[in-house]
Amino acid sequence: MSRFDNRGSRRNEFQTRINHRIRVPEIRVIDYNGDQLGIMKTNIAFQRAKDYGLDLVEVSPTAKPPLCKIMDYGKFKYEQEKKRKEQKKNQVQTKLKEVKFRVNVDEHDYETKVRNLRKFIENGDRVKVSLMFRGRENAHTQLGLEIVNRVIQETADITTVDQAARQQGRFVTAILVPKKAK
Repeated sequence: MSRFDNRGSRRNEFQTRINHRIRVPEIRVIDYNGDQLGIMKTNIAFQRAKDYGLDLVEVSPTAKPPLCKIMDYGKFKYEQEKKRKEQKKNQVQTKLKEVKFRVNVDEHDYETKVRNLRKFIENGDRVKVSLMFRGRENAHTQLGLEIVNRVIQETADITTVDQAARQQGRFVTAILVPKKAK
């Protein structure tokens, strides 16, 4: 039988109700083997769980009548936590990486930056290609657009354009995302 520790704070507002905390008059019960016991009064189901030395756990509170299962609450809580951690681990975190270019970028620097961009894309990250103008470079905005479009064309085999190259003040930016695997 599980016991409650009332000293701790209420970390989880939506907790699974067990044993005497189930305040519904009638519930649908499944025993520890997974067999349906049918709809019965809550106090009778609780007594049956107590006879087995287990807990009465509310599995589906929104069902009519609520679905409860006779099981070991500690084991149930452990399994839930394990599932939650597994889901969190399998969740893909995509980041927005940025590769910065300049109008007068040298060829080797350009190739290195494109190589880094490819690494980011292969890791599944989104990449923001940005080119900044300074001083007199503002007069050559067309060169900036050409450089960004060249990057888009050279990486077209592994990327798709999420946001086309466009000028925003002193910057020309484009956002590239990995192509979907087929």
